[in-house]
Amino acid sequence: MPENYRILVTGAAGFIGSHTAEYFAKAGHEVYGVDNFSDYYDIDLKKRNVKDIEAAGVTFLKADLTGGLQGRLSENMDYIFHYAAQPGISPDVSLKEYVQNNIFATQNLLDWAKQESSGLKLFVNIATSSIYGKEATLPETAPPEPISFYGTTKLAAEQLVLGRQRSDNLPACSLRLYSVYGPRERPEKLYTKLIKSIFDGTAFPLFKGSEKHSRSFTYVGDIIKGVSAVIGRENAVNGQIINIGSDKEYTTQEGIELIEKIIGKKAQIEVTPPRPGDQLRTTALIDKARKLLEYDPSTSFEEGLRKQVEWYRENFVG
Repeated sequence: MPENYRILVTGAAGFIGSHTAEYFAKAGHEVYGVDNFSDYYDIDLKKRNVKDIEAAGVTFLKADLTGGLQGRLSENMDYIFHYAAQPGISPDVSLKEYVQNNIFATQNLLDWAKQESSGLKLFVNIATSSIYGKEATLPETAPPEPISFYGTTKLAAEQLVLGRQRSDNLPACSLRLYSVYGPRERPEKLYTKLIKSIFDGTAFPLFKGSEKHSRSFTYVGDIIKGVSAVIGRENAVNGQIINIGSDKEYTTQEGIELIEKIIGKKAQIEVTPPRPGDQLRTTALIDKARKLLEYDPSTSFEEGLRKQVEWYRENFVG
């Protein structure tokens, strides 16, 4: 990336968004980060992430996309990376919240981009393997069959973006991410919750049967390599849906055992009722990403988990 660009990252206080904003800022780009500081999880963790990205040179703006960015941000962006969303599969989150934060917020951002960023090179929608349904083991051409409010509304957001690409010639693509883990992972996600429970000596709640679920667990650093690779490849990716993940598959049980090995202590497992809408298996088919983005995830599962444990130990263990 020899040129310097003006880049907007939404959801910049979150897990993957903060890594993306920090990466581009350290590469010398003019980066703007937006986040609404939703209380879906501890806001102090988001503030910690913002402190890190601002130290890297990111200009941060607290703003809610459901209210739009008109009048809040007027810079003409070269690239927009849209991470902001209502995440997760939770019975405590209403359909209305998913619709507001995933569909209406995306539409507002698209409207703002059309008004304020006439020179936009690419709008990068960050989607999810949850779009595929119970078993995300499919190529990008497979019909989506989401089984959760999250997957359904993320599919709708994806189609809003690609619909604008088809109707208004907005340069855009959608990247479907697979089971990302690593430093800054959200506290309710599998490995941060597991690591915390082991260090605290508390019970780790495991959804019944989920130890057999398999995932394309992908280290966040590899995800960022894939996401950032769209720059300079606008013509190749315009209008495309691309899977970004690992083509190696591990069960939840294998992940638990690796964390226990790294920390040197067993987890206290407490089995809880199964979670509705949970995926049984994900395997990222990344032939398209390899071809269009020269994407090649290289971080081993154990290496990535070691980095996550070390991050947690440095930041949260007294």
